[in-house]
Amino acid sequence: MVRLEDNKFYTEAKPLEALPLPAKVYIPLSQHLGKPCLSLVKAGDSVSLGQKIGSVEAHVYSPVHASVSGRVKAIVDWPHPVLGRAKAVVIEADDSCGPQKMDYLPREDIGELTAENIKNIIFDSGIVGMGGASFPAHIKLNPPKQVEVLIINGAECEPYLTADYRLMLEKTQEIIKGIELVVKCLGIKKVFIAIEDNKPEAIKAFRCFNYNICVLSSAYPQGGEKQLIKSVLNKEVPRGKLPFDLGVVVHNVATVFAIYQSVYLNKPLFERVVTVTGSILEKPKNLLVRIGTPIKELIAFCSPLKEEPAKIINGGPMMGIAQYSTDAPVIKSTNGILLLSKKEAAPLPEEYCIRCGACVRECPAGLLPCMINLASERSIWQEAISYGALDCIECGVCSYVCPANRRLVQSIKRAKLEAVR
Repeated sequence: MVRLEDNKFYTEAKPLEALPLPAKVYIPLSQHLGKPCLSLVKAGDSVSLGQKIGSVEAHVYSPVHASVSGRVKAIVDWPHPVLGRAKAVVIEADDSCGPQKMDYLPREDIGELTAENIKNIIFDSGIVGMGGASFPAHIKLNPPKQVEVLIINGAECEPYLTADYRLMLEKTQEIIKGIELVVKCLGIKKVFIAIEDNKPEAIKAFRCFNYNICVLSSAYPQGGEKQLIKSVLNKEVPRGKLPFDLGVVVHNVATVFAIYQSVYLNKPLFERVVTVTGSILEKPKNLLVRIGTPIKELIAFCSPLKEEPAKIINGGPMMGIAQYSTDAPVIKSTNGILLLSKKEAAPLPEEYCIRCGACVRECPAGLLPCMINLASERSIWQEAISYGALDCIECGVCSYVCPANRRLVQSIKRAKLEAVR
């Protein structure tokens, strides 16, 4: 793991602020790991806030809900912040179709809910891992093996991003209630809340509760599941295995907060907190945003710009994805929108590999990035796989530490794509 300039000062002191309701939302039917949903609505239909509009018959998926009340204008191929393009339900906000704010009806029988009841509510609410992985949350709550440890991921190690940090400060009680629900689902007693030491106020907030608080040295990519397990428990997840093979489940703080809202408030996942940041923004913010809101509306709300961005990234600078269109919407896994200046985004000249071994020493997955890169450049895909390309977590550390500015992570991503064709 490496230490990076975290650049969180832009937004770490900015309280959560609701983005005004968009006139039109573009809600992708694929916002999760697994099979894409099929639309349950058609053009001309009236939908209400929180209504289920996408589902599919599959084992791994998560339903999709309307983020505004309004009328369905179309089902179209639309820019997607991760997939490039995907089917999306276009809804024009219309107050005559229902209220634009949910009138929450808190459950009064929380204590009487069984673990199975809670899991079903979480599934119906469309909750996925909100740290970036988008893995359906209900599946993690049904591990194939008995688990003994729950780790709550409050590391937020990606530079610039502070969405989780603000949630931990402003929604501490709600996150604790969400943790209690997860504990009930998994039937465990051992819980660790992992927070990096660059978030002292969050550490202070959670120390008021009866849980193990693990204060971690700030490092990247400590927020990855396997890296977090190593930091907290000093256990390594073997190659080809998953955390539950060690009896561990990891959940992000934003996911746990969404679980609280779904169970206590009957609220499906139709909005999330997004950090909008960068040196060229006059007013960087942490925004509560409806799913399906075009990225350009978030940028406009944080404008004016000091200069035109050279690159716009969905996520952080290390693992985020550069956007070709600001029409792409916020999805369930969007935790940040980062705007980079021309100077910040300027590519460095790529030179020959000097066999220094920096990428090997720093790779958190214990791989040989330089060798995977060589195989990928020569289109020897099976050779790339033999060096462990499929185990790459795409954190970008290898490219960051390379003195020759080799595009290591990009070539590894290509090898992974070619391997599954």
